[in-house]
Amino acid sequence: MKINIEVEGKGTVEAESGTRLVNALEAGGIDILHRCGGYAQCTTCRVEFVSGEPEKITEAEKSKLAEKGVAGIRLACQILCEGPMTVRAISTKTSSGMDDAGGQPEVALTPDPVWTTK
Repeated sequence: MKINIEVEGKGTVEAESGTRLVNALEAGGIDILHRCGGYAQCTTCRVEFVSGEPEKITEAEKSKLAEKGVAGIRLACQILCEGPMTVRAISTKTSSGMDDAGGQPEVALTPDPVWTTK
């Protein structure tokens, strides 16, 4: 099943259900950062949800956000596209001035997800 992801200021990206959000954004031409390669270690793949935010969250994401003391954002590397959503891509290669986005995240969530709720 195809999922529509509206990216504020950028347009709509289409992804297969179950695709990691970071990979869907990148495949759709959004230059989202992922400096750690999608392992929930760096928080550079930050997105803010306007609508459609998933209720479930990986323990890795929850822990990293708490460690960094940030609220109101999510890590695109730890989110699966399971329904329509609208996001703001906060950390992009263009806005950061970095030379590259980071190592290519794997297809499957890494580390192996342990799911919880926000």
